[in-house]
Amino acid sequence: MRNHMAAGWFYSPSQIVRYFATRVSSLKPPQNKLRNPYHILKELTRHQWLMFTAGFLGWAWDAFDFFTVSMTVTELAEEFNVSYSDVSWGMTVTLMLRSVGAIIFGILADRYGRKWPMIINLFLFIVLELGSGFCNTLPQFLGARSLYGIAMGGLFGPAAATALEDLPYEARGLLSGLFEQGYAAGYLLAAAFYRALVPTTPHGWRSLFWFGAGPPVLIIAFRWALPETNHFQVMKAEREARAREESPDSHLRAAGLRSFAKDSGRAVRQNWVLFVYLVVLMTGFNSCSHGSQDFYPTFLKDQVGMSETGATIVTVVGQIGALIGGTVIGYISTFIGRRLTMLLACIVGGALIPAYMLPHDMSLIASAFFEQFFVAGVWGPIPIHLLELSPVALRSFMMGLTYQLGNLASSASATIQSVIGERYPLPPGPDGDKRFDYGRVIAIFMGAVWAYIFFFLFWGPEMSQEERDEEAQAAYELERLRLEGVSLTQIGERNATKNVEVRLDTEKRSDKMAAESVA
Repeated sequence: MRNHMAAGWFYSPSQIVRYFATRVSSLKPPQNKLRNPYHILKELTRHQWLMFTAGFLGWAWDAFDFFTVSMTVTELAEEFNVSYSDVSWGMTVTLMLRSVGAIIFGILADRYGRKWPMIINLFLFIVLELGSGFCNTLPQFLGARSLYGIAMGGLFGPAAATALEDLPYEARGLLSGLFEQGYAAGYLLAAAFYRALVPTTPHGWRSLFWFGAGPPVLIIAFRWALPETNHFQVMKAEREARAREESPDSHLRAAGLRSFAKDSGRAVRQNWVLFVYLVVLMTGFNSCSHGSQDFYPTFLKDQVGMSETGATIVTVVGQIGALIGGTVIGYISTFIGRRLTMLLACIVGGALIPAYMLPHDMSLIASAFFEQFFVAGVWGPIPIHLLELSPVALRSFMMGLTYQLGNLASSASATIQSVIGERYPLPPGPDGDKRFDYGRVIAIFMGAVWAYIFFFLFWGPEMSQEERDEEAQAAYELERLRLEGVSLTQIGERNATKNVEVRLDTEKRSDKMAAESVA
């Protein structure tokens, strides 16, 4: 998305007025005919399928490794002779350090490519999952999970770019939704292997962590066999062509680094407000996930009176709804617009809150399915929405860091819900345990979160129709030239010449608009 600040480090008054005046009109659906998803997917090339699969598998196993802690809280507390809240620090430190990984590996992915940062992160998964399984004290375990947080945070940006940036425009919404639900797939796999391994093996919880170190070996081998993304190879060639033109006598690597630093600096200056907005937006999205899921098993067992098995069934069905909802609503977003699709999902998700909390029987299976359908549905367009809004020079960095900072900010969701719950106590349970009205708590919290997301989506930016058409044409042209035998390096060199002319023209028009606004 083009994002020019006419006043230097900020927008001019005329830009601000024009922006807010067009928030309603910008919701007009794209001029794209609704197409059968089967035909869209059938048009994908073998390369595009392989790259998407690699990114999806990496993200799904990222989620699996994260949920190994939440699945084994009881066993870990017993093993280390500590409270549940002490063990929960294993999840908290992971969340806190994910942003560090997003910074480190996001910059590496934008400078050197998506492939090797992703492989390095997957290798760290192997080491740290094995290490977690061999820990004998809580401090050792928290140290391993802290390092894991860096690896987990570093994977999202490179994996999302790998999966999505080579896709044709019409497939991006659909596969963005499917990619995001790699998180739900990771949860389902963790739940399944917890049941299969922890109660049935002599090493209990340790078996789950050791098993988690195995599949990344296969994912690494798969990613190793694939090339760098076409998009990055073209961007790299374009950057090097500009570097040669600007500094013909300089060493290519040094000139490329200077060109990257220059592009990154320009991207930061022109997009810092957008960066702040995306962190605020991602705080709401992550709060939506946590708010609808963290205390729901407690609600099912303590208030509804379900057994452990019954609560698991409802939760798993909810995650199946999430898998379907994210994919379906991501697909729809290509044809009616990213923001409008997510706004509609907010409205329906908010309307379903009473059905999610009021029944006290197994009809909650249907309620959980549809509520999680829209919780994941509002998430469906997010990976491609972040990709479209992020500056090309810092795409992996900005996608990963805004997502992880939003996750960090939302980590207070459980504490907020706990504090609200203390205001609504229930009679003690059969064993004298304290109980709280978490049904009411979830309803209050989710109502506020749905409204929060709706507000910031409505006032937020989105690619214009002109930019959508340009993006679709650029993706088509890249694939056409590649199939005609034009190398990715040659395509990048052509783009370098073309983009210099476009940038100069844009700067002239922007300077003219700024002068007119001052006059």
